[in-house]
Amino acid sequence: MGKNIAIQVYSVRDDAAADFYGTLKKIKEIGYDGVEFAGLYGNDPEDVKKTCEEFGLVPLSAHVPYLDLIEDPEGTVACYKKAGCQQIVIPYLTEEYRPGAEKFEDLLKGIKVIGEECKKQGITLGYHNHDFEFVKIDGEYALDIIYKVIGPELLQTQVDTCWVKVAGEDPAAYVGKYAGRTPTVHLKDFVGSKSENMYALIGIDENEEKDTQGKFELRPVGKGVQDFPAIIETAKKGGAEWFIVEQDMPSMGLTPMECAEVSFKYLDSIM
Repeated sequence: MGKNIAIQVYSVRDDAAADFYGTLKKIKEIGYDGVEFAGLYGNDPEDVKKTCEEFGLVPLSAHVPYLDLIEDPEGTVACYKKAGCQQIVIPYLTEEYRPGAEKFEDLLKGIKVIGEECKKQGITLGYHNHDFEFVKIDGEYALDIIYKVIGPELLQTQVDTCWVKVAGEDPAAYVGKYAGRTPTVHLKDFVGSKSENMYALIGIDENEEKDTQGKFELRPVGKGVQDFPAIIETAKKGGAEWFIVEQDMPSMGLTPMECAEVSFKYLDSIM
């Protein structure tokens, strides 16, 4: 049994688009136990499942856009079930569905519909946060409202530890808050602070690498500001089963796959 370290394939998306199967093979060779998809790159879901089995990778979960899920809940969930996924995760909200926007109430109703379909097909539905859910509505974070309105029988958490910290909260404490409801945790590291370039994910020029003050840059796990030993310990106590590396853009002069390897080696050394 491995240490249940997975990677969000979006982290190496250009590699996956160019050579999907070769990329999965490389992920396994680095040492990862599982993968979380963000699309299947045009591949047949049953072939994806077979390939994961062949390489000894667990096709753990998939990030699937809310609009795809709500447009065809049954068919979309069935697709990822065929790929072997145990969990489907809503990864991001477009502006009209965010807390305080005109369709936030529609989102809450829609997540319930999707959650019911996932439950019917034997798949867990999760929600992956950014920082925009950490706005307060009547004194309560919107993310907490989502998890309160939609119970654990229909929706589990997938705490993204980077965005929790960017929002000004302690990632370990926030993971602990949802003990028993956090089967997977996203491990994401960064330097700098909340800034306009966060979602553009613009890196820092190599010549400026020492000057990171105020500049937001995603980093391989263990190369930024996060206290991962505390996060992992709290998550394990709360029943977390998988830890998922995610780095949306490479940095430090490394390729995406090199970043993935640095992240794995660090986690392997502390777990």
